Amino acid sequence: MTARWPQFEPALGRATEHTREWLEALHDRPVHPKSRELAFGGPLPDGPTDPALVVDELAAGIEPGLMSMPSGRFFGWVIGGSHPAALAADWLTAAWDQNSAMRYATPGTVAVEDAAGAWLLDLLGLPTTADVGFVTGATMANFTGLAAARQQVLADAGWDVNRDGLSGAPRVRVLVGEERHGTLDLALRYLGLGVPQAVAADAQGRLVVDDLARALGDGSGPTIVCLQAGNLHSGAFDPIADAVEVAHAHGAWVHVDGAFGLWAAASPRLRDLVRGLEGADSWATDAHKTLNVPYDCGVAIVARPESLRRAFGMQAEYFAAFADEGDPQEKVPELSRRARGVPVWAALRSLGRSGVADLVDRLALRARQIADGLAGIEGAEILNDVVFTQVSVAFGSDERTRRVGEALIADGGTWMSGSHWQGRDILRVSVSNWSTDEEDVARSIEAVRRAVSAAG
Repeated sequence: MTARWPQFEPALGRATEHTREWLEALHDRPVHPKSRELAFGGPLPDGPTDPALVVDELAAGIEPGLMSMPSGRFFGWVIGGSHPAALAADWLTAAWDQNSAMRYATPGTVAVEDAAGAWLLDLLGLPTTADVGFVTGATMANFTGLAAARQQVLADAGWDVNRDGLSGAPRVRVLVGEERHGTLDLALRYLGLGVPQAVAADAQGRLVVDDLARALGDGSGPTIVCLQAGNLHSGAFDPIADAVEVAHAHGAWVHVDGAFGLWAAASPRLRDLVRGLEGADSWATDAHKTLNVPYDCGVAIVARPESLRRAFGMQAEYFAAFADEGDPQEKVPELSRRARGVPVWAALRSLGRSGVADLVDRLALRARQIADGLAGIEGAEILNDVVFTQVSVAFGSDERTRRVGEALIADGGTWMSGSHWQGRDILRVSVSNWSTDEEDVARSIEAVRRAVSAAG
């Protein structure tokens, strides 16, 4: 029998070298892609190509089109880097090649994911009996939690959505803050629940509880309330404890979109931002944001496992299952899936409780440092209270802010994404990378200073 390893070694060896070169280059590499004109087309080759040559061709051809998202100077959208332990574990996950849908078939990776889920519940102060599912990202984490919510509130109204579908079902009311993230609307669209009802938000984007109470009192029937832990522009948190109390008093299911902000619960210094979090019914977050696990890895957490498993679980003649223990496929909208929880376990095992708290605290500290530095640039205006990891800044008129943004992207020293908030065009800074240090902060502020000068 021919050993398999010699067939893999040349290609994996080249991949390792290219990985090392990429990571070493991040310190000095411009953050923006060097080129958007890449040559990967042409006719499919007639015959085979040596795998090592394919790896070399891929690395060389794609390099000009790569954005330095893992750089400590990347602050666009909300995208973390990759923690060393998580990256290495992700390599192993790919090599093991386990379809981690069923416990019986893949007991190793399922055991690791079970442990990672238990650690997450402990860190975030959530009910230890909750189910944890590893999905692709925040969009699918919201989808998963809201699917469980739809299942339960319709069942409470006497409707079996699995058997009868949505046609003829009682309408499900969904109440959201005016400044919720668009992925909530997207998940609701996927679920056939339509456009949600917006509740007033304050100047920092926090849901107004009095308006929520009024909206709840004005209607009846199956109801879901969506809260936000970490506003996209301000980083502000909805008053979760008060909102949960009001929502539950009206029989509503409470879902929390905490794509990046849920991790505040892991920090003793920041935990008060999510006071009352444990009282909700479902939660969504991204491990590839604040925890810095490689793509893709969202986390869906549901306090009532029976609701989640009724929404997603299935059985087939060819499945083999452990009685009463449950399979991962019952907690996520996939049957074929990689073991996304393995890198989460590695990151948590490497960081420990104090390391996760320190990571979250440092991200918030770097955001404050960036806000302070930007505030010292003539014409810059910080528009939000910097309570977590987000900074929103404007430079006078919308036109001038856009010019600064364009000059900043062209400069390449940092990346801060443009947005529109509170009626103004802004630059938004999202500090999400574990490696961002004081040097990165200083270099990024200088890059903004150059962009302001270039914009005139």
